[in-house]
Amino acid sequence: MLFFLAIVWGSSFILIKRGLEIFTAGEVGALRVIITWLFLIPFALRHIRGFSRRQWMIFFAVGMIGSLIPAFLFAAAQKGIDSSLAGILNSLTPLFTLLLGMAFFKTRPKWFNIAGVFIGLAGAMGLVSVSGNGNFSFNMGFAILIIIAAVCYAINVNTVKAFLQNVDPISITALSFFTVGPLAAVYLFVGTPFISSAATNPEIYKGLMYLAILAIGGTGLALMLFNRLIQMTSAVFASSVTYFIPVIALIWGIADGEHFRPGFVLWIFLVISGVLLVNTRSLTENRFFRFISGIVKFSR
Repeated sequence: MLFFLAIVWGSSFILIKRGLEIFTAGEVGALRVIITWLFLIPFALRHIRGFSRRQWMIFFAVGMIGSLIPAFLFAAAQKGIDSSLAGILNSLTPLFTLLLGMAFFKTRPKWFNIAGVFIGLAGAMGLVSVSGNGNFSFNMGFAILIIIAAVCYAINVNTVKAFLQNVDPISITALSFFTVGPLAAVYLFVGTPFISSAATNPEIYKGLMYLAILAIGGTGLALMLFNRLIQMTSAVFASSVTYFIPVIALIWGIADGEHFRPGFVLWIFLVISGVLLVNTRSLTENRFFRFISGIVKFSR
C-alpha cells in the first residue's frame, strides 16, 4: 500500500505543473478539491448517516487541514520552487508527525522508530541532492508554503489515527470532502477569474484532464487507501510515504533518459531502512535487521 501511494503521489507534481501552465495557483487548488468532491459525492451519500456532531467536526477538520489547505499551498509553492526542493520539504512530514504525536497525541515511539525518521529523511535528501547535483532553487517565501503543508499533513495523520480509528476509510475521505468541497467551489467562482478566463482559454479541457487525473486518482482514491494505512499501522509510518516520492521521481527521470548513478543505491537503501525502522516494534523480531546484523557479525 505504501509503495502504491508513493507511485501515485510521486507522479502528482508533474500533474500540478501541467495544471499551472493553464490555470492560476488558486484555480488549480480549488479545482483539485472540487473535482475530488464531485467524484466522492456518491460515496458520501451512502455513508452520511450515523455520525455524531463531534465526528462531523473532525471530518471538517480533516478536510480542511488534510486536503483543502495543502492543495492551495502546493499549487502556490510550485510557482516559485523546483520539484527537488519540494520533494525534500515534503519529506519533513514524518518528522512533524512524530513531534506532534509525542507532544499532543500521546504517542510513545521507541528510539529506533525516531532514528528511522531521521535516517529516512537523510536518504530522501541525499537522493534528491545527488540526482539534482545539489542544485536547489531556493526561495524562502515559497518554501515555507511546503513546510506549512507538511505540518498540516502531520496534524491530519495524527487526527485520523487518534479520533477516526474505527471509522471506515471511505467514510473518512468522502465525508471530509463533502464538508469542504462547497467552500472550494465558492472560492473558485467568486474569488478567481475562472469563468471569464475559461470562456477564452482553448487549453481549458486539457488542463481539466490533468487535474481530473490528479483529483480522482491522486486525491480521492489515494486518500481512501492512505486513511486505511493509517489505521493499520502508525501515523509516522503512513506519513513516511513522502520519503519514497523522490525515489519515484528518480525512476521517472531514468525512464525519461536521465543517467543512473551508483550513489542512488545507497540513498534508496537509507530510505527503505528508515521506513522499516519507523514501523518496527522490535529489532530482534524484524527479519530485515536480523539479516543485516548477521552480515555485520559474519564480516567480523
